[in-house]
Amino acid sequence: MSANASMEEFEALLNESFEMDTPEEGSVVKGKVIAIEAGQAIIDVGYKMEGRVDLKEFANPGEAPEIAPGDEVEVFLRQVENARGEAVISREMARREEAWDRLEKAYAEEERVEGAIFGRVKGGFTVDLGGAVAFLPGSQVDVRPVRDAGPLMGLKQPFQILKMDRRRGNIVVSRRAILEESRAEQRAEVIGNLTEGQAVDGVVKNITEYGAFVDLGGVDGLLHVTDMAWRRVNHPSEILSIGETVKVQVIKINKDTHRISLGMKQLQEDPWDLVAAKYPLESVHTGRVTNITDYGAFVELEPGVEGLVHVSEMSWTKKNVHPGKIVSTSQEVEVMVLEIDSAKRRVSLGLKQTMRNPWEVFSETHPEGTEVEGEVKNITEFGLFVGLDGDIDGMVHLSDLSWDERGEDAIQNYRKGDVVQAVVSEVDVEKERISLSIKALGGDKFAEAVGGVKRGSVITVAVTAIEDGGIEVEYEGMKSFIRRSDLSRDRSEQRPERFSVGDKVDVRVTNVDSKTRRLGLSIKAREIAEEKEAVEQYGSSDSGASLGDILGAALKGNE
Repeated sequence: MSANASMEEFEALLNESFEMDTPEEGSVVKGKVIAIEAGQAIIDVGYKMEGRVDLKEFANPGEAPEIAPGDEVEVFLRQVENARGEAVISREMARREEAWDRLEKAYAEEERVEGAIFGRVKGGFTVDLGGAVAFLPGSQVDVRPVRDAGPLMGLKQPFQILKMDRRRGNIVVSRRAILEESRAEQRAEVIGNLTEGQAVDGVVKNITEYGAFVDLGGVDGLLHVTDMAWRRVNHPSEILSIGETVKVQVIKINKDTHRISLGMKQLQEDPWDLVAAKYPLESVHTGRVTNITDYGAFVELEPGVEGLVHVSEMSWTKKNVHPGKIVSTSQEVEVMVLEIDSAKRRVSLGLKQTMRNPWEVFSETHPEGTEVEGEVKNITEFGLFVGLDGDIDGMVHLSDLSWDERGEDAIQNYRKGDVVQAVVSEVDVEKERISLSIKALGGDKFAEAVGGVKRGSVITVAVTAIEDGGIEVEYEGMKSFIRRSDLSRDRSEQRPERFSVGDKVDVRVTNVDSKTRRLGLSIKAREIAEEKEAVEQYGSSDSGASLGDILGAALKGNE
């Protein structure tokens, strides 16, 4: 009876063993640790199979393995039996499969996952996500660049999965996304407690070319360089330093972008409120040059109040030069207030107005007719420019170079750098022009020579040359020419050869031309005038006297 029962039990066990499926390779199975030896855990995975797993596969990065006989674990069955008759199993691969299932679910639901940074690779770091290895790009470590990631290594912390591909085994995570989310929550809370116009204390965290970022207790605000002080600030580092605690005013809060604009000068008195009273028009003040541009120079009258000296108001004489050649940065200068626009916070200043107009000074000290001396600064097609006192120039026009030569010829006698003498002929202060004359130095010889000579006058001239067309004569050093037709009333006497050089001849003045500096002379006109005068004096139309009688009487009377 007992023998039959034993056979039945054996048969049932045998049938059960035949019915039991052998686990499939590449699947995760449960096992029990039956022993630990030689740095390995011996695990019974059932089905009369045992396998070995290195203890390090049971440890998290940077931690000691926690495993003991009797513990139940899940392992990955890589191979049912190897050459030694043992199952080839892996705890690490089991953890990976388990982790991938868990991570895919978290990725789908956009949940955070916990992991630890355990290595550095090109472009970032490796992260253990409880069995699966993910890549953490360097740009996703923190909200700001991290120079030393040592304190973050091996530390369990949350991450956000950005991308994953199980087939390729790729997972990309971000620590920055977690920080930004918590930071956004913190910012929203801090911003909710701030109001525009409120004065708060903050700590300078960073300084840039355009301003400084101030930490207001979990949220940063931008303090722009133009809002640091009423005066001009070239760089924020002039008045701020990193780590410094400053009092600022909240100027604007953007609820959508959570951006905060801050100001320091708004907590100080605005110097522009008193500008109009302190700097009346045409008043002169001493200021400091703070900035030089192509169009002028900025002068600080007091901290926070600057005015512009336009290039046109810098010098009476230097018209086309860069402002930097007239003034220099930090130089103290005297300026005059020309205009104030309080609405636009602008003050127009003048530098040249603090000095007398050099053309006015020259006009007072050098009236017309004054002789001056100067250096030829420039030669143009219409005359010479001569340097004068007061750093101004006068111009000698071509027509004022010589009495005897054409201007185009006379100008060839001058070179740049020559020192010349001239006479002031005109000063136009408004147009800033000074006219000079070189030919007037010895006086006007023509005017002196013909001062008492008028048209119709009879003068005595000396013959200086005989030509076919007439004769050349001279009167008080002034040369004139009498044409053949004017040599006599009688055509037979209109012969130039009847005169000799040195002869004295009485002639009648027919024209006085100051421009060409010539006298129009005629012997013929003199004879006709004398005849007319004789007729009027010694005869009449009804006396019956002949012309010969009249002229004879006139000649006798003259004798």
